[in-house]
Amino acid sequence: QVQLVESGGGSVQPGGSLRLSCTVSGSPLDYYAIGWFRQTPGKEREEVSCISADEITYYANSVKGRFTISRDNARNAVYLQMSSLKPEDTAVYYCAIDRHPHCSGSVRSWGQGTQVTVSS
Repeated sequence: QVQLVESGGGSVQPGGSLRLSCTVSGSPLDYYAIGWFRQTPGKEREEVSCISADEITYYANSVKGRFTISRDNARNAVYLQMSSLKPEDTAVYYCAIDRHPHCSGSVRSWGQGTQVTVSS
């Protein structure tokens, strides 16, 4: 059974930075894309970023230039470095393992989520 555990969320002032981590167990990461999603109350979950098995990256327009996704297959981990954070980045952030090596949006398994709050 694949399990994903996010960490690194918290509260930060606008303009600040956070680094989210996603550790995967039960499946090697090498052959799968991993995505980061976020959700706020009353809104649909949206994909923020994704990295394919061959490290092709995707970013939502709202975070392009501010967020950086990376992966470490040896550690079975994926990271999301978030900089220049804005109040509108406030959300619960989830990582998810894709069913495919490319970023298809077809999720195999979700993490439990980590809260990110950007506020002065």
